[in-house]
Amino acid sequence: MSVTKTLYIKFRKQIFDALEPSAIAEVTRQELEDQLESAINLLIEKEGAAVSGVLRKEFVIALADELIGLGPLQRLMDDETISDIMVNGPDNVFIERNGLVEKSNISFIDEPQLLAIAKRIASRVGRRVDDSSPTCDARLADGSRVNIVIPPISIDGTSISIRKFKKHSIDLNKLCHFGAMSPEMAQLLMVAARCRLNILISGGTGSGKTTMLNALSQYISEKERIVTIEDAAELKLQQPHVVRLETRTAGIENTGQISQRELVINSLRMRPDRIIVGECRGAEAFEMLQAMNTGHDGSMSTLHANTPRDAMARVESMVMMANNNLPLEAIRRTIVSAVDLVIQISRLHDGSRKVMSITEVIGLEGQSVVLEEIYRFQPTFSHSEDGKVNGQFVTAGLMQRSVLVEKAKFFGLAEQLLSSFSPTGA
Repeated sequence: MSVTKTLYIKFRKQIFDALEPSAIAEVTRQELEDQLESAINLLIEKEGAAVSGVLRKEFVIALADELIGLGPLQRLMDDETISDIMVNGPDNVFIERNGLVEKSNISFIDEPQLLAIAKRIASRVGRRVDDSSPTCDARLADGSRVNIVIPPISIDGTSISIRKFKKHSIDLNKLCHFGAMSPEMAQLLMVAARCRLNILISGGTGSGKTTMLNALSQYISEKERIVTIEDAAELKLQQPHVVRLETRTAGIENTGQISQRELVINSLRMRPDRIIVGECRGAEAFEMLQAMNTGHDGSMSTLHANTPRDAMARVESMVMMANNNLPLEAIRRTIVSAVDLVIQISRLHDGSRKVMSITEVIGLEGQSVVLEEIYRFQPTFSHSEDGKVNGQFVTAGLMQRSVLVEKAKFFGLAEQLLSSFSPTGA
């Protein structure tokens, strides 16, 4: 251990032992830093150590971050170029920047410090993480999503995964600029959102499903009443008439839990025009499909799947969780009558996110769900000099029996829809 780190640990213990927790809540960040600076200077003089002004300032910031922030993680949270923070124990902190994962030079003093930060994150949003509840999903004040797992479940020390969100929302035009889709695809999705198609966004972890859901939601009319349902609230809708619902975990006595399924059922009594479920992962899919089939057109949700056909199979499985007595044919008929569009998103090995496919759910033929791919990303075998995946977005056009065409005509958006196609693709 370096001399600098040894000094910091020594000063940290002395200051923390002398501090009154109630006093910290009554001062501003600047006042706290001023007090810490005075304390650090006194301790350095008493120690007779040679410590530069820059290092003293670092000591002060680190202590302030730990007392009122997220400790060593605070500087990573303040860095807007970082999208993900992954803590695998006190000495292994990884970050994702520009789609690529790298190890950070940040570390914790020890496991107790890391565990204390994890418990603080959970307690700030009314959640808890302890021996009786060793896992926790939560969100920070800025909307970032947090998952915490503590020992003994996490073998090598406390694990924290933070998904940060941009302060400014990303719309479809920005996604085009990033190369996630073509302008023609963005035009099609804008029409689909406006003319109240029921949309599923499918993809892997970190592929950009929530970003896409936020982008699509910007094209919902301000006259509509929207109910959002999430495990940890992270959607940022701009409309004025939004009701946000969030699940609740069981308390200490294992009571008081509110699941997504209960919230979906309750939302049907709230006179919504659209229901948006942040992520379908269980039995709530059954109620979601029922809502889509009973006048709540324009509902949206995300789920984990690798292809649009896998997404259909996953919805089938989730419906069976809710009601395993339903025949498979009845489940499939419910799905095809409820879901209009599946947007498939992937994170490629170069770190980029792409809309790999926009697929329409046409209907049933026998026992099979009929899907029609409208757009797809077609990669080439050549890579650019900077390692980026090359390819193009291609389309075969819309089928005559397309629901999208019919609804676009009804909403007066047929011309805008047709403008998103060209004979050779995008």
